[in-house]
Amino acid sequence: MLVEDDVEIRTLLEGYLGGYGMEVTAVGTAQAMRAALKTRSFDVMLLDLMLPDGQGLNICREIRGSSVIPIIMLTAQGDPVSRVIGLELGADDYLGKPFEPRELVARIHAVMRRTRGTPVQEIKGSMPVARFQGWTFDRVKRRLTSPDEVMVDLSSAEFRLLSVLVDHAGQVLSRDRLLEMSKSPGATLSDRSVDLTVSRLRHKLRDAGQAGGLIRTMRGEGYLFATQVQA
Repeated sequence: MLVEDDVEIRTLLEGYLGGYGMEVTAVGTAQAMRAALKTRSFDVMLLDLMLPDGQGLNICREIRGSSVIPIIMLTAQGDPVSRVIGLELGADDYLGKPFEPRELVARIHAVMRRTRGTPVQEIKGSMPVARFQGWTFDRVKRRLTSPDEVMVDLSSAEFRLLSVLVDHAGQVLSRDRLLEMSKSPGATLSDRSVDLTVSRLRHKLRDAGQAGGLIRTMRGEGYLFATQVQA
């Protein structure tokens, strides 16, 4: 699905991607996007950041609350802050305008390689829905719900890391092991990225990370998800 309000760009991309064997549904508004999502499923979404009836970042958050469809954001706002926010809200990739159409094709293929089959792999042998200390973590719908029934947005990195912690509750996991089990295929990350993701998860889980916290730092060893998890 291509969500782009500029008619010229929309028409150009629809024809160009069609030339690579892609079936494209092109719409120009958030309303039309929502209507199309109700009628069929899509392999990937190309989402313009600025639409006449909605802001792309908010739309990305909305979609990620109920769908695992890969999202590539297309925008003229190529500043680092916008890119980081978009990725944190659940976008899988980000391409600034103007861009080379062939690069977009390559990014679509890359995103689909990384994400194809991900929902099944993530829950295989695991609890599709896990509960701990009043929280509900639905891995099929990619939803984290607080004890007071508030849905919490998770980035892709946070979702993968929380999945690993839930599957290994009560076990101390080193940074290297967490990194290996939670990184996306082909990604190159550092130990520091694990620490940053843990910090963001703690904030969203209202977890201080201290003696009685959910995600505890075990000095010199790694992290411990210190709670019982129920299916």
